Amino acid sequence: MNQLDALKQWTTVVADTGDFRQFAQFQPRDATTNPSLILKAVQKPEYAPLLAQTVSAHAGRPVDEQMDRLLVRFGCEILSIIPGRVSTEVDARLSFDADASVARAERILALYKAEGIPPERVLIKVASTWEGIRAAERLQQRGIRCNMTLLFSFCQAVASGQAKAQLISPFVGRIYDWYKKAAGAAWDEAAMAGANDPGVQSVRRIYDHYKHFGIATEVMGASFRNVGQITALAGCDLLTIAPELMAQLAASSAPLTRALDPQAARALDLEPVRYDEAGFRLALNQDAMATEKLAEGIRVFIADARKLEALIEAR
Repeated sequence: MNQLDALKQWTTVVADTGDFRQFAQFQPRDATTNPSLILKAVQKPEYAPLLAQTVSAHAGRPVDEQMDRLLVRFGCEILSIIPGRVSTEVDARLSFDADASVARAERILALYKAEGIPPERVLIKVASTWEGIRAAERLQQRGIRCNMTLLFSFCQAVASGQAKAQLISPFVGRIYDWYKKAAGAAWDEAAMAGANDPGVQSVRRIYDHYKHFGIATEVMGASFRNVGQITALAGCDLLTIAPELMAQLAASSAPLTRALDPQAARALDLEPVRYDEAGFRLALNQDAMATEKLAEGIRVFIADARKLEALIEAR
């Protein structure tokens, strides 16, 4: 059994790409997208027709609507390949506007419904700001399932669980990036690998908290830099993995053991934690890594959304 198949014994494998032609061979159950991944995909010759067809069919419509239609078109193509769910992201420019995030999420889901896609096959990705978490809370109450993205801290995870979000996506690789850069020449790659990786440790803490207290929100590790980060999280509810790393797992027959286990988490001695708005904002502020990576992530997604809009307007 290769490592990818071994991982699937305990963890739902999710494809992290807009390049849906690339991942079918690995048979993931779900898939995640974002504007950055879709931007990369539409610049490839094999996906350019999807952009052209979407713009042609909806010429004259507002550019933000055309972008949502393009994201949904990719989502529909992905859902024709996988058996599970696809995650589609709300515009990052709405990260601090709960009302606008709710409205955009409802529009995205309506576009999927018009294509015959049932709501249980779609996850709406919302940034894990306080406003994004409040939007997700409202959406979940309306039966719209949410994937909390740009999640770097324990307080974001706790607040998302309180909001009964369907799923969270803690970003392993970006946490690793921050600590490695901060350490500079003092960083010891070997010593900080696997279970000692700061991104891995962040997900483990969240997973243990959720399982210990019976929080139903699913944990999906995301943003991996290497296979070691993935294998150190074997047993996590879901892991969203780029095709290149799935290929490495599929090519390896090294033994793989379960690293995260709900029974072990329930046996831990943990204190309950809750956050109101003031406590959340203070906890996030006190976490320099999470504060910086959240702001940076929003800026990057905004920049890529604007580039995607420019491609649409150029048609």
